[in-house]
Amino acid sequence: MPLKRLFVSLVFLFASVSLLAQSGSVRGFVYMEETGEPAIYVNVYLKGTTYGTTTDDNGFFNLTKVPIGNYTVMATSIGYDTATASVSIEKANQIQDFKLFISESSIELETVTISAEKQEAQTTVKMSVTKLTPKEIKKMPAIGGDPDLAQYLQVLPGVVFTGDQGGQLYIRGGSPIQNKVLLDGMIIYNPFHSIGLFSVFDTDILRTADVYTGGFSAEYGGRISSIMDIKTKDGNKQRISGKVGATTFGSDILLEGPISKPKTQGGGSKSFIISAKTSYMDQSSEKIYKHIDDPGLPYNFTDLYGKVSLNGSNGSKVNFFGFNFMDEVDYPDVAAFEWNQYGAGTNFVLIPARSTTLIDGVIAYTSYETSAIEAEETADARDRTSLINGFNAGMNFTNFNGNNESKFGFSILGFTTDFSFTNSVQQVIQQRENTTEIAGYLQYKLNFGKLVLEPSFRLHYYASLSTFSPEPRIGFKYNITNNWRIKGAAGLYSQNLLSATSDRDVVNLFYGFLSGPDNLQEEITNEDGSTTRLEDQLQKARHLIFGFEYDITRNFDINIEGYYKWFTQLTNVNRNKLYEDNAANSEVPDVLKKDFIVETGDAYGIDFTFKYDRKNWSLYAVYSWSKVERWDGIQTYYPIFDRRHNVNLVGSYTFGEDLLWTVDARWNLGSGFPLTQTTGFYELLSFQGALDQSYVSENGDLGIRYGELNNGRLPYYHRFDISLKRKFVISERSILDATVSVTNVYNRENIFYVNRVTAERVNQLPILPSVGVSWTF
Repeated sequence: MPLKRLFVSLVFLFASVSLLAQSGSVRGFVYMEETGEPAIYVNVYLKGTTYGTTTDDNGFFNLTKVPIGNYTVMATSIGYDTATASVSIEKANQIQDFKLFISESSIELETVTISAEKQEAQTTVKMSVTKLTPKEIKKMPAIGGDPDLAQYLQVLPGVVFTGDQGGQLYIRGGSPIQNKVLLDGMIIYNPFHSIGLFSVFDTDILRTADVYTGGFSAEYGGRISSIMDIKTKDGNKQRISGKVGATTFGSDILLEGPISKPKTQGGGSKSFIISAKTSYMDQSSEKIYKHIDDPGLPYNFTDLYGKVSLNGSNGSKVNFFGFNFMDEVDYPDVAAFEWNQYGAGTNFVLIPARSTTLIDGVIAYTSYETSAIEAEETADARDRTSLINGFNAGMNFTNFNGNNESKFGFSILGFTTDFSFTNSVQQVIQQRENTTEIAGYLQYKLNFGKLVLEPSFRLHYYASLSTFSPEPRIGFKYNITNNWRIKGAAGLYSQNLLSATSDRDVVNLFYGFLSGPDNLQEEITNEDGSTTRLEDQLQKARHLIFGFEYDITRNFDINIEGYYKWFTQLTNVNRNKLYEDNAANSEVPDVLKKDFIVETGDAYGIDFTFKYDRKNWSLYAVYSWSKVERWDGIQTYYPIFDRRHNVNLVGSYTFGEDLLWTVDARWNLGSGFPLTQTTGFYELLSFQGALDQSYVSENGDLGIRYGELNNGRLPYYHRFDISLKRKFVISERSILDATVSVTNVYNRENIFYVNRVTAERVNQLPILPSVGVSWTF
């Protein structure tokens, strides 16, 4: 009898295994019915089962290990009608492909939480990443009458902007050079205009913007602090549409439409999208903003972007795109800055017919050139130029297996840098380098019940330095309950690019690039006086992040993350260079003759994020505490972006009959940035004349005596912005938006800079009202 029961049990066991093995895949795309654009982050699930996921940046979803049977696939998203389709898995390893189309709902429903969205939060680590769409960006006050990605990035946890003018992005202790920005897979070397209110990206062309502030997986590399991955729309596949807008700051135009419409719903198509925006602040400020201190708003920029998309009937597609971004600013008493950036490329997504693997790739070229011409009356005038151009290419292969995924890929990058800089003692630093980088990676997403692991490994080869960099990384999440999850990430990171920015700039608008030099000193002096021999010439960092997320209610959640970044090797322009690096100066210490020096540093802190979304209310609050230190072999100093406290409060409310009115507000408080103080002046003699030149009778230039590097602090910064928008519905497809906004409502005098020679103080933006009108058709 026991033997019989054992036999029966084994039969049932093998039968169960056999049934589980007899499974297939349900995959496809979800699109917007009106435009044919991919519907991102839509919840897709099989009705009455636990199988569910969300669509990715291409609207793609893939449900694998689905048992044989008949199902109803449902695609749901807040504010849209549910799309459904019947599907049958009739045999093992069968793959069912189809498309779903969702349309905006005409009925205002109470916000609900969909199970697939909850499931993704429990089955994906999502460490230190914020996923943005135009919907979130437009909840910010529309400074200048037009919402912009740059304005929203300023409120993200761990992000520090250095001001209204000349603002740059600093992420958890990383400088701009340590943050990689990708646009449709193409490298963007400078994503922000000199006035810190605007990025180079038109909000209306964006599909998603994923911001990784640390602990990112091996898919990304070549930077040691953060990643910003931006993707644009494909263009309306159904009809010609667009937008025309004008504000007191600038104007913009967007046009999109089909080149070839799909003959049937879900059929192949060709579409295009073109955008252009320009500013006229340098002219409008003279007429409208006369209360602004001289030189007013001396900024001018123009951004152009275009894209053509070829879409196959099975969801595969190829895109061709190009851009040109330009920026100019002229401060008569400081310097004139300008840069020009352009590029082009193609990317693709392939859906093999009989495989659960998704293939995507990119090849692109980018060029960026910038210059800074110092004012003649500047005490230590230093002209600078920088050029970087080159290509990047890569492919990725993603395989789906139930809640688990595997992904691998490779990339190749080649670029040229050309840099020239004259330091304060008139020593010229020049560099021209050709660089090639080759990398491959492998990563997994593994679900073990309540535990999610995402191990990955990247092998990065820097050809110009003949150096391999092995970079293991890992992320995890543990679901304590359905609403409470802990998570963490760690990894090794490297890069070859370094910045041509000087920490002593009064106005820090020059943003140049250099390739990692191969003639650094052989060893560095540590803070305790010991020395460490350099293993290679790379810049390196280690990340460690830990935190938790808690869903207090279905509308209110909290996320807390603590981080530590060890910058174990950083390369910087040598501020202390006095001698040429040649045989005649062989006895001179490296720190006084090398063009570049190696530094180390630490960045650590904690970020608190609170988010509340319910119907027409949206509230967002962030508090960040952080500390950043550097050691240059001689002294410990705080870099110019070290901000101890940072608070952002954001609110958005839609109201009125038919919800046509929207008010958005933001308040920011930040502790003061470091600065190098001026302690005195002296007569600077160059001794470049004859051998019998007399220093007694010779007239010199005005020299500046600096205090300890970045040992002072600017006052606290705080600002309140608000905007009010009214929507006028002309017809079903024609909408007029009118926006009134006020920047710095209570006219806080936030310091921008102090002229070192005249001691004249120049403030950031004063109270700045603006008006904008746009027509969408």
